[in-house]
Amino acid sequence: MSLRLVFVSHSFSPPDKPLTNVGGMQRVAMELDAAVRRVEADEGSLEYDALFLEASWKWVHVLAVPFLLRTWITLRRRIRRGEVDIILFSSMVTAALAVPLKKQLRKHGVKAAAIVHGQDVTKPVKVYQNFVPRVFDALDLVMPVSGPTSEACQERGLPPSKCSVVHNGVQLDRFPIPTARAGARANQPFRADLGEDAILLCSVGRQVKRKGFAWFIEHVMPKLPDHVHYWLGGDGPEGEAIQAAIDANQLGGRVRLLGRLGDKKLKDLYQGADLFIMPNIPVPGDMEGFGIVMLEAAINGLPTVAARLEGIKEVITDGQNGWFVETGDVQGYLDRILRLTNNRADLASLSLSAREHVASTFGWDAVARQYLNNLKTRVG
Repeated sequence: MSLRLVFVSHSFSPPDKPLTNVGGMQRVAMELDAAVRRVEADEGSLEYDALFLEASWKWVHVLAVPFLLRTWITLRRRIRRGEVDIILFSSMVTAALAVPLKKQLRKHGVKAAAIVHGQDVTKPVKVYQNFVPRVFDALDLVMPVSGPTSEACQERGLPPSKCSVVHNGVQLDRFPIPTARAGARANQPFRADLGEDAILLCSVGRQVKRKGFAWFIEHVMPKLPDHVHYWLGGDGPEGEAIQAAIDANQLGGRVRLLGRLGDKKLKDLYQGADLFIMPNIPVPGDMEGFGIVMLEAAINGLPTVAARLEGIKEVITDGQNGWFVETGDVQGYLDRILRLTNNRADLASLSLSAREHVASTFGWDAVARQYLNNLKTRVG
């Protein structure tokens, strides 16, 4: 008998405007949906449907409430008709629907599960935090994306018996596999105006305080040699603070803000850079649940130097796809960056192992099967 699964997400980009709503949570929802559809086609033991909101980030907060209302009505009807076995919510936002659906779920034996990313459970708003335990109570299974996210859930009342960590995945065919990376690096478009001896560091992500971009520019970049450059893809509320750090340290010639990047330009950045930097700093109530961009960098042969913090700790394996530095350790970043960039042989070896490690550990089809196995064995 097929498992009838409905996936609910408010985090899909409009198909004609893919850059208007893409962050870690959004990427997980879209790529998990695609991977589950592939598994459904391969195995034939799954009846799968998805209910999702397609909207830009600008409009999500406006459209989410009517979407959740429509989805509640749809799910209640399907539950009553016996058309669904398990509902999987893409985050705690959509999982809030399990609370008003709780009686219907229990009455008809339908199970409810949710993916938890980090900030969607730690958001420091009292009313929201009071509501989180009610959501956990209405769910049968919670799948945090990392150990630290699991700990945050359990601190808020989630029983360990309801919890099973499933790491995020990466779409391996999203970017062409780089070949002869070390020799091709200088020919990448993003390096066209850099000297032959230039070292290019990069970061990609939503510009929020926890990412540590402004901190890295203020404290680390001024101490690195002039031939070391740092380019950032993305935007967000910390954009002005980042620009202020650039201006205050007179780094306009070495630090560039690239804005949001489509897949082609993102590939060029990843494959043209020497190191990916994940300089996160702790921010109360805003944790890094995982860090998908480090997986994207790795499948392009770009190793990471990252803060040993929160969910990042479960993405990097020292010496295989990058290296850790203690968060806030200026000298640690300086030593690791210079050690790697001054030894091209070691950097080339790390570049090759980064893709191999991530492809074998975090490929989306394998991760999708972990989700489905959890659903079948834990609540199915």
